[in-house]
Amino acid sequence: MVTAVMLLNWTDHGIKNVKESPKRLDGVKKLAKDMGGEVKSFYMTLGVYDLVLIVDMPNNDKLASFGLKLGSLGNVRSTTLKAFPEDDYRRIISGLS
Repeated sequence: MVTAVMLLNWTDHGIKNVKESPKRLDGVKKLAKDMGGEVKSFYMTLGVYDLVLIVDMPNNDKLASFGLKLGSLGNVRSTTLKAFPEDDYRRIISGLS
C-alpha cells in the first residue's frame, strides 16, 4: 500500500453545494474502497486548505487514478503528497552514506 496526504480546496461548485459534502465524502470513501484502498482519515481544516484526506491505495497507479477521479467530480482541487510511514523513513535514512 502507498499512503498519500491530499490537501483539498473546494471549487466554486463544491462550496456552492457544501451542504451535500458529507454525502460526497461517503462517495469518496466508497471510491477508494472500490479501487482497493481506504480513506484512513478525513479533516475539515481552516486556513490555506479546506479539507485533508489521508489515503492508502494499493500502488502509485491506483493513487493517481483516485486523484484524477476525485478531481473530475468537480467539487475539489487537490495537492497530493506521497507519504512515507515511519518504517520506510527509517530505512531510507539508514541507507544514506
